[in-house]
Amino acid sequence: MNNISNNPRRRTSLKDLAQELGVSIATVSRALRSSPEIGIEMQQRVKALAKKMNYRPNPFAQSLRREAPKMIGVVVPNLVTHYYAAVLDGIEDEASKVGYSIINANSHEDFGTETRAVDNFISMHVEGIVACLAQSTTDYSHYMEIAEMGIPLVFFGRTCLPEQFSSVKANDDEAAQEATQHLIDTGSRRIAFMGGPNHLDMVRRRKHGYLEALRENRLPIDRELVVCDKIDYQLALDATKRLLEREDRPDAILAFNDIITFAAFSAIKEMKMRIPEDVALIGFTEDPHAVYVTPRLSTIEDQSFLMGQTACRLLLKNIGGDHTIYHEIVPQKVVIRDTSAKK
Repeated sequence: MNNISNNPRRRTSLKDLAQELGVSIATVSRALRSSPEIGIEMQQRVKALAKKMNYRPNPFAQSLRREAPKMIGVVVPNLVTHYYAAVLDGIEDEASKVGYSIINANSHEDFGTETRAVDNFISMHVEGIVACLAQSTTDYSHYMEIAEMGIPLVFFGRTCLPEQFSSVKANDDEAAQEATQHLIDTGSRRIAFMGGPNHLDMVRRRKHGYLEALRENRLPIDRELVVCDKIDYQLALDATKRLLEREDRPDAILAFNDIITFAAFSAIKEMKMRIPEDVALIGFTEDPHAVYVTPRLSTIEDQSFLMGQTACRLLLKNIGGDHTIYHEIVPQKVVIRDTSAKK
């Protein structure tokens, strides 16, 4: 027996019971409900362990089920960014049309926090989940359990398990290729790509578009100019400075998201270089500050509100009994301002 039950401040979860018994969360959940799908012996084992480990259903979740039974859970990596806030607005707008309420969880880009959020949603018996992967998530077993339990789930942005779940993504590769082509057409030749972790499908798509533009224009691909690391402002700031200190420094940067875009912008400014004359810059961001900084940022903009609406529509279809797996694309818009075209 592990020491979970010896910690009075730690609430025993369905996952704890499942791990102790060596079965899935789905089995535990069904056994506690005395589902006929689970044998009597297993039901007794689960209920005995639940009593021993002082498992108690979340009273807040029970209250939610009584007072607002039509509930959708949403997991986002970073709620304070404009992109995720706008996606959440889109989900809420669509859900409210049919009487659903939203409860959201911020994973803070952390795998452990993400798995706990999913467990909490299972305990609350939400009718469906919309999720975007944390950057540290490489183990998808918690989502595989969702599939086993038959809980409707749709991914957006950063996705996984495409054979099992519907998803909504942007046309990242096409948009990145268009943005890189713009940099080439306006005089840039040594273009850096600053991305996030390589295991994220969103990073791979955007990097692919960037590389395709270089190949089509027969520009050499310098792997030293492809910097993919943790999505973190200070790390991106320092990485940009290292690139710009090189003798063969880049003359343009394509940045993966708003955090990396503004970190690159700040680094160029701190090094007293001119934008775009010394270093051109274009980044994936919808942050409204893009038009307030000087010079104004050229951006690749998601239609994030529409992405949220689309993800919610797919989820509601699934909740309603449509088990088709959909993969929708919401196109992005390249918006040219002042930071990308060399004079």
